[in-house]
Amino acid sequence: MSKNKTAAIVLAAGLGTRMKSTLPKVLHPLGGVPMIRHLMETLDGLEMNRIVVVVGEDMPAVVDAVAPCPTVTQTPRLGSGDAVLTARAAFEGFTGDVLVVYGDTPLITKETLGRLIAARRAPLDPAVAVLGFCPAEPGRYGRLILAPDGTLETIIEARDANPEQLAVGFCNSGVIAVDGKRLFPLIEKLDNGNAAGEYYLTDIVAGARADGFACAVVEGDGDELIGIDTRADLAAAEATLQRRLRGQAMLGGATLIDPASVYFSHDTCLGKDVTIGPSVVFGPGVSVGDRAEIRPFCHIEGTSIAAGAVVGPFARLRPGADIAEDAHIGNFVEIKNATVESGAKINHLTYIGDARVGAKANVGAGTITCNYDGFSKSHTDIGDGVFIGSNTALVAPVKIGDDAII
Repeated sequence: MSKNKTAAIVLAAGLGTRMKSTLPKVLHPLGGVPMIRHLMETLDGLEMNRIVVVVGEDMPAVVDAVAPCPTVTQTPRLGSGDAVLTARAAFEGFTGDVLVVYGDTPLITKETLGRLIAARRAPLDPAVAVLGFCPAEPGRYGRLILAPDGTLETIIEARDANPEQLAVGFCNSGVIAVDGKRLFPLIEKLDNGNAAGEYYLTDIVAGARADGFACAVVEGDGDELIGIDTRADLAAAEATLQRRLRGQAMLGGATLIDPASVYFSHDTCLGKDVTIGPSVVFGPGVSVGDRAEIRPFCHIEGTSIAAGAVVGPFARLRPGADIAEDAHIGNFVEIKNATVESGAKINHLTYIGDARVGAKANVGAGTITCNYDGFSKSHTDIGDGVFIGSNTALVAPVKIGDDAII
């Protein structure tokens, strides 16, 4: 794609009323990050020449989430065609191909978008290439009506379709690639004479055909093209993402004892020969080194776990936990903003926060670092080779020298 310029318009102005939320729809989390971030990372991988995000009024959090990409504001919201027209000034003089994608369709892959762009650049020179799919329940999706030669004739929104058209199972994902020279002239011809009273972007297909241009269609995988409008859709998208992440983890050399019960974040990083037991949850910001073992029922976020470490079962590692090589973190142990150095053992019923545990130290059951006095947090430093007996309360700030016994 380096020979041809490619740009993208991301539509993210929807209110998401069916989510029943004060949070803009595209900011609902998927794999631990706002869903729109998945799409933005995919577009970054396609080496776009420019990306513009269309937002609605009073959406500063969406603007922040897509930064540093520029945004334009659609007001009032008059449909998807009007949303694209809002971005016109940002594409002055651009003659490459323009992808139109949706912030609430976050699971689409770089490979699928690449096939769509390739279809737009095929010898037929279609004005528009549309990404279609065959969902199990096509009810609410627009239908793709094909010409006898297999090119795309028109797109009919479900609410405007007749019974014969509704029987078509090939549906519109909403994602399109358009020749940039023809995009805005086609948009200008749209009207809102439809059931919703909106300017449908999909109508540019009929407009292009009326002008004598061909239109193409590419079939995609329905799992990639889940559009998220409700909490149920969000749950379905999360399930799809988790299947994808579990597969990637195992292909990368990790063993998942019960894959369906393990939950990853979008950025979980696993080394080779890692073993993960059942019912483990990874929050954002976790890396696990080679040969480490995560035993069942652990919750881990914002944590670095080095090679050969053993964690769990029933451990909680909170942001700032740094577990060194061959360290052991046992059952019902909580670590927060603390370094546990090489070979140290904290095997049961212990809280370590705002602390350092030195190499080969052994912390007994029921030990806690009392790091907060109601006003400020203080640090506990436990030296190398220290042995701390059961039921010890270490009231910070405190320092225990190497090889001491408590």
